[in-house]
Amino acid sequence: MKDNRIHTSKYSILTFLPINLFEQFQRVANAYFLFLLILQLIPEISSLTWFTTIVPLVLVVTMTAVKDATDDYFRHKSDNQVNNRQSEVLIDSKLQNEKWMNVKVGDIIKLENNQFVAADLLLLSSSEPHGLCYIETAELDGETNLKVRHALSVTSELGADISRLAKFDGIVVCEAPNNKLDKFTGVLSWNGSKHSLNNEKIILRGCVLRNTSWCFGMVIFAGPDTKLMQNSGKTKFKRTSIDRLMNTLVLWIFGFLICLGTILAIGNSIWENQVGDQFRTFLFSNEREKNSVFSGFLTFWSYIIILNTVVPISLYVSVEVIRLGHSYFINWDRKMYYSRKATPAEARTTTLNEELGQIEYVFSDKTGTLTQNIMTFKKCSINGRIYGEVCDDWGQKTDMTKKKETMGFSVSPQADRTFQFFDHHLMESIELGDPKVHEFLRLLALCHTVMSEENSAGELIYQVQSPDEGALVTAAKNLGFIFKSRTPETITIEELGTLVTYQLLAFLDFNNFRKRMSVIVRNPEGQIKLYSKGADTILFERLHPSNEDLLTLTSDHLSEFAGEGLRTLAIAYRDLDDKYFREWHKMLEDANTTTDERDERIAGLYEEIERDLMLLGATAVEDKLQDGVIETVTSLSLANIKIWVLTGDKQETAINIGYACNMLTDDMNDVFIIAGNTATEVREELRKAKENLFGRNRSFSNGHVVFEKKQSLELDSVVEETVTGDYALIINGHSLAYALESDVKNDLLELACMCKTVVCCRVTPLQKAQVVELVKKYRNAVTLAIGDGANDVSMIKSAHIGVGISGQEGLQAVLASDYSFAQFRYLQRLLLVHGRWSYVRMCKFLCYFFYKNFAFTLVHFWFGFFCGFSAQIALDTSYWTVINHVFIWGSIATYFSILFTMHSNDIFGIFPNQFPFVGNARHSLTQKCIWLVILLTTVASVMPVVAFRFLKVDLFPTLSDQIRQWQKAQKKARPLRTRKPQTRRSSSRRSGYAFAHQEGYGELITSGKNMRAKNPPPMSGLEKTLYNSTSWIENLCKKTTDTVSSFSQDKTVKL
Repeated sequence: MKDNRIHTSKYSILTFLPINLFEQFQRVANAYFLFLLILQLIPEISSLTWFTTIVPLVLVVTMTAVKDATDDYFRHKSDNQVNNRQSEVLIDSKLQNEKWMNVKVGDIIKLENNQFVAADLLLLSSSEPHGLCYIETAELDGETNLKVRHALSVTSELGADISRLAKFDGIVVCEAPNNKLDKFTGVLSWNGSKHSLNNEKIILRGCVLRNTSWCFGMVIFAGPDTKLMQNSGKTKFKRTSIDRLMNTLVLWIFGFLICLGTILAIGNSIWENQVGDQFRTFLFSNEREKNSVFSGFLTFWSYIIILNTVVPISLYVSVEVIRLGHSYFINWDRKMYYSRKATPAEARTTTLNEELGQIEYVFSDKTGTLTQNIMTFKKCSINGRIYGEVCDDWGQKTDMTKKKETMGFSVSPQADRTFQFFDHHLMESIELGDPKVHEFLRLLALCHTVMSEENSAGELIYQVQSPDEGALVTAAKNLGFIFKSRTPETITIEELGTLVTYQLLAFLDFNNFRKRMSVIVRNPEGQIKLYSKGADTILFERLHPSNEDLLTLTSDHLSEFAGEGLRTLAIAYRDLDDKYFREWHKMLEDANTTTDERDERIAGLYEEIERDLMLLGATAVEDKLQDGVIETVTSLSLANIKIWVLTGDKQETAINIGYACNMLTDDMNDVFIIAGNTATEVREELRKAKENLFGRNRSFSNGHVVFEKKQSLELDSVVEETVTGDYALIINGHSLAYALESDVKNDLLELACMCKTVVCCRVTPLQKAQVVELVKKYRNAVTLAIGDGANDVSMIKSAHIGVGISGQEGLQAVLASDYSFAQFRYLQRLLLVHGRWSYVRMCKFLCYFFYKNFAFTLVHFWFGFFCGFSAQIALDTSYWTVINHVFIWGSIATYFSILFTMHSNDIFGIFPNQFPFVGNARHSLTQKCIWLVILLTTVASVMPVVAFRFLKVDLFPTLSDQIRQWQKAQKKARPLRTRKPQTRRSSSRRSGYAFAHQEGYGELITSGKNMRAKNPPPMSGLEKTLYNSTSWIENLCKKTTDTVSSFSQDKTVKL
């Protein structure tokens, strides 16, 4: 039976030596010097002692092994930290603290609020009514909004009864371990009956229990079998392109060395055959005649040893030292130090620094990486007037800075002092009793799925299902309309200090087709009102005709909000007649009890009552970006680095952030949205997008067909040059699963690489890694992945460079990364400063090093022609070692001695007349010969190059030059025409709520299954219907798995 221990390290004590040596001797140079060492042990061919080779080889191997062991030690340390966490396990009918690594499949575990889940569990019971519990899945998919899980009714009865739980002997038969986070199938057999299991009954490892006092669960999968670990890629041995280049160079130089040895061996054979006999006589040697061929064979190996310095092993030592220095430069960089959390940048590996200067693709997570994941109420439009803008004394808009005075909250003593809203006109309208403003805030306090509770200090704590709703309800609270509590039949709010209880008559729940939610309440005066909020494109279609003027004004305000990257929502209400509502409610009860087309009938009734609405206004919420994100994205784009966003978040939310970061703009020629639900649909959408993109650029006047690559995924840069304009690609996770299949990924990669921006939504951790691998394999480009959560680990491991952000979602991404820092904006400095300088310095060093060694080695080659090809060394080993040290250290000492001497205070005091610096620049620049030299040097340097370039382009143009000439000719020949104005896609940025929310909470609220009431009040007819319905949970499960196919009606480009 498997335990719950996890391993992210590469080595153990037993496997470290063989695996590490195997990895190190994959370097061609290390293998070459091992072979050289073996040759030096043969006295017949070696004129150098073996000590000169084994010492540096052992030194290099040892240094690298120590570095690798240190890196793996920290992985072991993090593994032990996780494996030694404590969890309460039911053992021998008692709850005992047990380490995570000792938890086994079949154990029953108790979790408490805010605890991490130790393994994949089958939820048995919880402190909430009907076995409900709330979890946060940020470690898995990056989302921080709460999700609901519920136990089987037969197991929820176990409660916290330890004796009954200890006797639980159910058997679970389920699917094999896999990486699918949103799917689970199994069957529980207990007490002679079988119960089907799905994803709603399972709590996965990596989740955090929220707003639930306790729950019990049985371990289904443990350790490496958990879905979190199944989505974590293996730790890979990463090499830089410089390493691969050095391996290639070593092979070529080794071939060059063999050629030199062959030439010298042939020379030795000829010399022995023609001169050797006479030379031995001259030396009075009694040796017998040598075989000239055999002598040449031995000489060949002797020269291989002597000329080995053409690829010295010190090269790798020097490279490692330079990399170590660059790593310290990154660690010491104060401009990458985040003072708020006292977090410096950290180079967690020393072998990849120069690769930072060659990045072509950046794959970024969204939540916590680009954004702070903090929703803030910024502005609103009420009855045609914008609140939230700060104006100066002349009525001009000004920026909201810290110097501005925030609004006073004298109306609401429970206001959150951290809430900032700078427009005092809204508070004045509230105090003056503006009915539209009061109705607007009343709607925000009533129309939501938020749950409230009081902490020990008596403060209200809101349990929000989505951060958007939390921002709106908190804003209403700070403006005097405080949501206090709810029951299945009532909602209690405090309006400007007065408690008011509204009767909840119906809850029209949100879903991805409706893109709105509504509540129907009866106020204390007996009036029935419908309050609704949702996507403006949906709500505006249901307004009363009398709202036309207000609609136009509010629509302009929404466009203004969306242009600032804010997430918008339309607000409306309707007064209902009592008789009409009773008739409608009777039809709703009938629809809830029917079995045929139940969902369609309910949706039709919702549509019927949500019409003739009166518009109140709109809200604008900011999903705060991290500081400097926009500037960083702009700088990286100017450096020709493409940024792809891979997020587990919903499509609309990702699009909003894309616009906020300026990765998506209204000026783009097209935004392609791929949202097919089958392989055929995805293939057809990709084909249409490619036709739209390449239709104008298929062929040229010279007969070249640019886009014919159906057999290969290798893309030519010439094709990219022919695509004019900016394009973006947005693809959903379910569509991406089909697009990554072997027969479709060709089209996906070709289309994506031609787009300026690519956004992949609702992707699993494994899909993130697959996208990175696709670009790595077929684009042959250097990739970087950046993220902050456990759901980004596999992507970070797959990319050439992995960067972890130490954010709100733990340290899993940091522990798996090669580099880490606290803010996304530091990526700009890491790549454009440290990466560039590391790459430039390494290239200059390699050029110098190979030049030095070739110059030194070829002396021995030339000396062979003067020593009878006898494999004698030109310089004694100790001699050239001393010379190296003298020139290296001596030159450094001389340079700094002269530098310090020339700039010391004492030298100026001793020889003041020897440094006549004053006026030198003026006198030198007045001499005509100086300007003549500058002019002649400039002309002599520039003119040949310019002439050569012009002649080359004119006489021998490349294919790229021909394409540019063809495009210029086409533009000249094309008749002038007025450009059609670009259609602004601001609506695509609106109403992030429509996808940031989850269906099903309305039924939970009205059914009372998530209420902690000991004596629940009597239920109305509607609530009885919902409560007594045995299929409400199944309906919730069904609805939460609905696809967002209706989004295709609102997408920017219809495919």
